[in-house]
Amino acid sequence: MKIAENMKCIHGRISAAALRAGRDPSSIRLVAVSKTQSADAVNEAARSGQFLFGENYVQELTAKAAEVDEPVEWHFIGSLQSNKVKQLVDLVTMVHSVDRLSLAREISRQWGSRGKSCRILLEVNIAGETTKGGTTADALLTLVREVASLPHLRIKGLMTMPPLFDDPEGARPYFRELRRLAGVIAGEGIPGVEMAELSMGMSGDFEAAIEEGATLVRVGTALFGGRSR
Repeated sequence: MKIAENMKCIHGRISAAALRAGRDPSSIRLVAVSKTQSADAVNEAARSGQFLFGENYVQELTAKAAEVDEPVEWHFIGSLQSNKVKQLVDLVTMVHSVDRLSLAREISRQWGSRGKSCRILLEVNIAGETTKGGTTADALLTLVREVASLPHLRIKGLMTMPPLFDDPEGARPYFRELRRLAGVIAGEGIPGVEMAELSMGMSGDFEAAIEEGATLVRVGTALFGGRSR
């Protein structure tokens, strides 16, 4: 039960980081990043008490979800192409990686066709890395206003992926900036827009992210170990 042991350790670290920041540990949710992991690994994690999973690839998610027996919740956290949105409608409860109006429109259209609304986070590329998705910090407020007008979306917060650092302290300014941006947006009072969620922090830096306000931490390697394939 290595996954169960790892999970216990991660939750201990989450709690410690939250308490250092004067936060309630229950305000932070662990998103188990299960990309490249088997359905058996997801089932094992679920039996150990983890029910929220994040996937990066549509095809992998749809295949894996069909094999997972336990009652789990899926979030989509990877780069998303508009022509694949339809496959997610009945699978995911949140999309973390909305970074452009055209994608938001397609999500609204597909969820609306089923009489549903999709909870989304807007992804911000704070570092301006060309290899990563995300809107710019400068364009964020305009994107929020545009997306907020779409009928079948609910903006719940922001997501970011900072550059990789050997020292997690290197990522801290990016987490702090995402929290600042969320505060700016919240202060605008845009109808239908909440800044309740900050999705930031991964296996190497989630404690710093929690100390800077993360509510969703995306942890894969620390939970599952290396990739299964």
